[in-house]
Amino acid sequence: MLSEQAVPVVRATLPAVGGALDRITERFYGRLFAAHPELLRDLFNRGNQASGEQRQALAGSIAAFAVALLERPDERPDVMLSRIAHKHASLGVTSAQYKTVHEHLFAAIVEVLGDAVTPEVARAWDEVYWLMANALIAVEARLYQQAGVAEGQVWRSMEIAERRQETSDTVSFALRHSDGTPTAAFRPGQYVSVQVALPDGARQIRQYSLSAAPGRPQWRISVKRVAGDPASEVSSWLHDHARAGDTVEVSAPFGDLVLPEGESPLLLVSAGIGSTPMLAMLDHLAATGSTRPVAVVHADRAPSSHAHAAELRRLVDALPQGTLHLWYEEPGDSGARTGRADVTALDLPAGVTAYLCGPLPFLRGVRGDLVDRGVAAADIHYEVFGPDLWLGHEN
Repeated sequence: MLSEQAVPVVRATLPAVGGALDRITERFYGRLFAAHPELLRDLFNRGNQASGEQRQALAGSIAAFAVALLERPDERPDVMLSRIAHKHASLGVTSAQYKTVHEHLFAAIVEVLGDAVTPEVARAWDEVYWLMANALIAVEARLYQQAGVAEGQVWRSMEIAERRQETSDTVSFALRHSDGTPTAAFRPGQYVSVQVALPDGARQIRQYSLSAAPGRPQWRISVKRVAGDPASEVSSWLHDHARAGDTVEVSAPFGDLVLPEGESPLLLVSAGIGSTPMLAMLDHLAATGSTRPVAVVHADRAPSSHAHAAELRRLVDALPQGTLHLWYEEPGDSGARTGRADVTALDLPAGVTAYLCGPLPFLRGVRGDLVDRGVAAADIHYEVFGPDLWLGHEN
């Protein structure tokens, strides 16, 4: 909660700070990487930096947190904080790095806003920053504890047990510990980070959902190459170089888009490679003999581009109350519907909980349709691959 002294200052300056956040975050990252080039080389996704998406995500999270402090002072935006904390934990972020961020972020604020940053304004926004930072540090500490690792020590070498070409642009990898120890437990829907050494010496990181149920000797990730996307350099490297018998650095599992306990009805909606967390959920439901109602919606370009299509059908068929609804832009003779997924055409049961994964425009459209159908906003959960440009909008 903001102090009584800070509330009116933050309220009065929020329009100015919010309006300048894109310039502030651009200046911040420039300062941060000049002082710590290893962070751009080995922690931050260089493609997301080049596109500006990471800058937009940071600006959005700061603005959303400040607004929440003013509009809902007795609540924390826990959904937003949880999503950021899980991503940070999967990268091995440490509490000490928040002091480094503070130093360069506030220097950037002063550079952009100049004399408008009075000592009073600086103190008020310092409160905003440390309220958010300390909340994230606390959540991340719990995540590390739950994962059974020391702060930031999330990495372990894993061997590629099998490589399988799923479609022309998607490859799956089965991962195991080379010493024979069991893979760690995880919750269906979670992801791991994979770190690879690139030809220029950088060690870049990308997150991939675990696409099969927990409790197996091996983990599985499914990697889609996006041609021409700078943010896809880890995925491209895996496609071009990773083979069975190779080792890669993999994090402990994290992520808060997870299968809920109980027997309430579920709606799983995905597009493209966004089907991967849904596959883990469905695999777990089938393996445990679940009888809960599960409606599965998937959209893709064509049957040939739908990774794990036969597996998806098999898993849904294994559920007594499972139904599958497919949309392809070019369905051919697959029997799927043509065009974009339309959840308004479905018969949704009362009390349904929805889980969404896919590109951001797809998520926005589906979420809006579900809200219009009367599904409570609190019952709609999502995962977006890459920087979350939607942070705070659902709270």
